[in-house]
Amino acid sequence: MIQRVPPRTGLARLLALVLICAALPAEAATTDAEARAALKKLYAATPAAKLLRDKAVAILVFPSIVKGGFVVGGAVGNGALLNRAGKVVGHYNSVAASYGLQAGIQSYGYALFFMNSKALKSLDSTSGFEVGVGPSFVVVDEGMGKSMTSQTITQDIYAFIFSQQGLMAGMGIQGSKITKTK
Repeated sequence: MIQRVPPRTGLARLLALVLICAALPAEAATTDAEARAALKKLYAATPAAKLLRDKAVAILVFPSIVKGGFVVGGAVGNGALLNRAGKVVGHYNSVAASYGLQAGIQSYGYALFFMNSKALKSLDSTSGFEVGVGPSFVVVDEGMGKSMTSQTITQDIYAFIFSQQGLMAGMGIQGSKITKTK
């Protein structure tokens, strides 16, 4: 006898499978190369990112985050921390959960520019860095990026979201946690 799976259950299973596969540890060399390539594209497309690069003490790059959801959602990805000289000094995992009116699947990348050593220390000072908790954190949008100068850089951490692909619609509450990997 063939048992029919309700559409919501099937979608939930597919979402779980995609997120589990995305959460599998990536090879460090692959993550490093992808992080450097993502930064290169970000600098070419966003002059404000270049301005921050020259002032930041470190940059944490997640070249590909996979996000999916249907009411309940999640996002996962691996990243690399580069110091001011561009050397990879650590690897991290980003995991997020959300709940609310949402449906779809997408991928994107993001980079966090740590502007001082205090902000950078907060990244490893707990069992996981929660985005938006702790040092002052600003997501740079297109308007802010156009007006940014070396005089207007006053926050501890700046974030750029890039390379968005796929379709994800809706609103919801989201929490994101970044944890150092070994």
